[in-house]
Amino acid sequence: MTPVMIRPARALDAGKLADILAAANSTLEWLPDLYTSAEEIKLIGIMIEANWVRMAIVDDEIAGFIARKGTEIHALALRPNLQGTGVARTLMLDAQRNAKKLGLWSYQANDRATRFYGKAGFIEVARTDGADNDAHLPDIRFEWYREEV
Repeated sequence: MTPVMIRPARALDAGKLADILAAANSTLEWLPDLYTSAEEIKLIGIMIEANWVRMAIVDDEIAGFIARKGTEIHALALRPNLQGTGVARTLMLDAQRNAKKLGLWSYQANDRATRFYGKAGFIEVARTDGADNDAHLPDIRFEWYREEV
């Protein structure tokens, strides 16, 4: 595969990133549609404006993105055809590079994400019934801590 380049997202990238998020979410049959396309663009635009979003570029195309505020990862999405190619791992390594710890929530039904986060060094610290998330689906709290050398 062509090398993955990581760069900060810009305001004009919001629409493309929303398309990637929608495509990724559409592969999860159990995930309800929570937002309109316009709402997703707006939410991603807000995260870009706050400098939370970094994108993966492969062959001059946006391949995916990660949104991180401080120690919390709020989103990680890839074009579905690029899952399993190392792009998400590259995004996660970029997020971990200067962090001492990171945390995130993932739906319990998302087995692929659970495996991915485990391989990336995250550990499960809690499970909930989903009452506090937008989809009201059971979720898992994952945390990662840099190993002291």
